[in-house]
Amino acid sequence: MRKRSPNSRWLFPGALCASLIVLGMAYAQEETKSSYSPAVIKEPFAKTMARMKAVKSEVMKRQMDLLNERYDLSNRPAKGVMMSGGRKSVQEGVRVKLPKGMTWEKLAMMSPEDIRKRDLWPIGLLPLPHPNHQEGGMVFPKFHIDEIKRQEGRDLTRFDLDLDLLDHLLPEFPPPIYLTTRPDLGDVSQGKVVTMMNYYNLFNGILNPKQIEGVRLLVTAFPQQQFNQTEDRRSELPSRGVTCFDCHVNGHTIAATHLVGDIRPQEFRHRLDVPSLRGVNIQRLFGSQRALKSIEDFTEFEQRAAYFDGDPVLATKKGVNILERGSQVHFMAEFQALLDFPPAPKLNIYGKLDPKKATASELRGQKIFFGKAQCAACHPAPYYTDNLMHNLRTERFYKPRMVNGRMAAADGPIKTFPLRGIMDSPPYLHDGRLLTLEDTVEFFNLVQELKLTEKEKKDLVNFMRAL
Repeated sequence: MRKRSPNSRWLFPGALCASLIVLGMAYAQEETKSSYSPAVIKEPFAKTMARMKAVKSEVMKRQMDLLNERYDLSNRPAKGVMMSGGRKSVQEGVRVKLPKGMTWEKLAMMSPEDIRKRDLWPIGLLPLPHPNHQEGGMVFPKFHIDEIKRQEGRDLTRFDLDLDLLDHLLPEFPPPIYLTTRPDLGDVSQGKVVTMMNYYNLFNGILNPKQIEGVRLLVTAFPQQQFNQTEDRRSELPSRGVTCFDCHVNGHTIAATHLVGDIRPQEFRHRLDVPSLRGVNIQRLFGSQRALKSIEDFTEFEQRAAYFDGDPVLATKKGVNILERGSQVHFMAEFQALLDFPPAPKLNIYGKLDPKKATASELRGQKIFFGKAQCAACHPAPYYTDNLMHNLRTERFYKPRMVNGRMAAADGPIKTFPLRGIMDSPPYLHDGRLLTLEDTVEFFNLVQELKLTEKEKKDLVNFMRAL
């Protein structure tokens, strides 16, 4: 028998350990799905920024190519139709492009199964991806970025991407503010973007002290996933963060976008078209999955979770703002509950058209809305929401596919948004895939299999503009 070296007993275990380390490294290099984002960033910030800046133009070109393939993005304002603040025209016309040789009338006569089989579902009706879906995060229109920089010196510019939708397709800026408590005042924002710099002068003497403190918190910048002081940010300089009113400008919306925080993996997360806070006093479901039952729940959740993509580890790292429920959350919610829908002078106390004030087309549209189109099944008067979730099952019409990093599959249940003041809130649907009310009518005409005529569609749009 060959004599063993005194140290030979360590040779096999050592080789085994080395093999396991190699195997472990190989395993670690394999792509694995996880619900968690990395808390420790290994790459220096300067290198991350340089890498993302270098591909920004490519990322945005890919997204703009998609939008141009999907939509007619031209500036076509409706003659004489202005948003409630009187500063911006409403865009008109169907913008979704159809497959070659197809018309909306032909498509409406086909069954969902046939449309799916022949792959005729318009790509503009598929779920809309984030400007960079793999990356995600809050993105703001440039006009708002410029105004916040002017007023506060706070920079909401991202070095890796920009908002993709064109300015003329977005809500008016600044949006008016209407209060349920003081309808006699009209737009209390005085045509200004409400910020830390002016909120006190605007609301002192109109709100009570609790509500003024609520506004202060709504315009206070707190750290957020992409805007914070760590190396894991998407602003060039360390950032104080974002405010509630950066997304919900003046308690309304400017169509800033984000990804919902409550779905994984990344490609299944929905793009979020920031909803208006007008009329939240009559709403009972909040959050992208509508798990929040009060505006207080929503306000607290936004700070603890939504700001950080639903990741409490990153929230702790970047500076989560824990609001005190009995005072701060209450004060913020009390002000939000005062945000009213815009005036609708043609509606009576039941939320229906006054025949003496409405046009013939609007009255016909109302009849279609409550009749043939079955809109009122989900959008009953007077506020035109049933406060429920509905699954439209749009996946009946198309096969799942990857679109710029977004898996276009089932939307699942979505909330019935109020239609009061709807012409102030383009684009439409939960992810903003529908650019105009005409697009929205065509979408629901197909999804509900209504077979509306061209005249009925036009009347329906005119009715919704009167809301």
